[in-house]
Amino acid sequence: MNVSLQGVGMTSLRTRERMIKRLADQGIQNQKLLEIMRDTPRHIFMDEALSSRAYEDTALPIGYNQTISQPYIVARMTELLLDSSSHLRNVLEIGTGCGYQTAILAQLVDHVYSIERLLPLQKKAKEHLSELNIYNVSYLYNDGHLGWADYAPFDAILVAAAPEEIPAQLLQQLTAGGVMVIPVGLSGGPQTLQRVWRKGSSYQIEILEEVTFVPFLSGKD
Repeated sequence: MNVSLQGVGMTSLRTRERMIKRLADQGIQNQKLLEIMRDTPRHIFMDEALSSRAYEDTALPIGYNQTISQPYIVARMTELLLDSSSHLRNVLEIGTGCGYQTAILAQLVDHVYSIERLLPLQKKAKEHLSELNIYNVSYLYNDGHLGWADYAPFDAILVAAAPEEIPAQLLQQLTAGGVMVIPVGLSGGPQTLQRVWRKGSSYQIEILEEVTFVPFLSGKD
């Protein structure tokens, strides 16, 4: 691994180990997930000026009024998906962003289908994942509300932005028994992380904890 991926000082393996201990203390139990988060260089997904803060438990700006989620949220949302099935074949991700959440997911499931509405961010994400030799990801530049019907139904859906209510088209693209993890609520107001199970033609919603996410916007830029 080259030095930029390996990290030094505040991006070193020792710093990452502290992040993993903190995640375990916060209740993350999936050992494979923790190992992957330890070994995936979060610092390459952000501007070099912020890289020394990469392993803090905080969201950080990535440009275009978007953020990279704090490590706890990435771990929590991923673990909620993994708990739903012993084998996730295809996962739809809404909001590729810088690609960090995508990279974590892609190392735990067969294939990730990732949608991003901001083309410059999608381009950067592709570069980051290519640098890490992660290739089981398909990318779509589009409005995330529409999902990706060509590859539906999905075993799981992870949404990295908060709509005021769960988009109906995403619900319809879940397989029977599938699960969606999504923040729901007002921009700048109260939001909750929710896990949605598809039970035949109905849905069961589990409200988990308060969160803060960027708004789930329509269209593409």
